[in-house]
Amino acid sequence: QVQLVESGGGLVQAGGSLRLSCTTTRTIVRISTLGWYRQAPGKQREFIANIDRDGITNYSLSVRGRFTVSRDNDNPTVYLEMNSLKPEDTAIYYCNAVVFWGVESTGDYWGPGTQVTVSA
Repeated sequence: QVQLVESGGGLVQAGGSLRLSCTTTRTIVRISTLGWYRQAPGKQREFIANIDRDGITNYSLSVRGRFTVSRDNDNPTVYLEMNSLKPEDTAIYYCNAVVFWGVESTGDYWGPGTQVTVSA
């Protein structure tokens, strides 16, 4: 069982910042690509950002330049630093881990989500 626990969501005014955290185990952090997705009311879940085992990051166009994903293998936690927040960033944010258990063996795991609300 892979546990991912998000924290850091809340209510913020437009232009403000929040930092989301997703805590798991040292093993999972080392062998996974860790990422963040979000789902706004009435919309499909969308990719936001991820960071792979080598520290290479990817971002969606909607957040590039405003959000930063990082990882701490010792804590072990993956972070999403969100700056210049906009009302359209309002959503439930989910932590995701693609775990590379071995050759041709992967698992896809999700946290329960944390609500981010950006007021105008």
